[in-house]
Amino acid sequence: MREILIVGRGGQGAQTAGNLLARAFFGEGKYVQTFATYGGARRGTPVTSSLRIDDQAIRLRCDIECASALLCFDDSLLDEGFLARADSKTKIVVNSAKSRESFRDYGDFIILPINGKDIARQNDMGKVVNSALLGAFIAVLDQPQLETMCEVIEQTAPAKKQQNVAACRQTFQMFNDSLQAG
Repeated sequence: MREILIVGRGGQGAQTAGNLLARAFFGEGKYVQTFATYGGARRGTPVTSSLRIDDQAIRLRCDIECASALLCFDDSLLDEGFLARADSKTKIVVNSAKSRESFRDYGDFIILPINGKDIARQNDMGKVVNSALLGAFIAVLDQPQLETMCEVIEQTAPAKKQQNVAACRQTFQMFNDSLQAG
């Protein structure tokens, strides 16, 4: 079973990203369990989207204690509490303009930054980073397939469907190239 946490601040799209990712996995025939945790009921407070994905029915009904992968919408949320739900094998994708080297102080964690804001701007999407971050995240996860993710994004995006798909493809390719290069 794969357990995934997506964390962000209210209004950034972390909940939406979790739902889109769950829908893509489900579209590929996986069993999916998803649930959310909200901070306060206002913009800017921390929110978490939790997903479990498996080839068989998921009966587990508890919080995720140690995720296999984490997606962080805001590098200010990379704190001890968040990282306590990871181990040295957990892959962490973080929306940040910082370099990978700047995260070396976080110990043995595999932290992979992506400047989602920059990608969103390049694709005429303003501050909407969901699709860009999902492209990078699925490249790291090696699941679901890029085409499945792009179909889900195109079906669900309320506006700028092609720009969202382009942002997803762009970051997927960037991460896929860098992961293959070593």
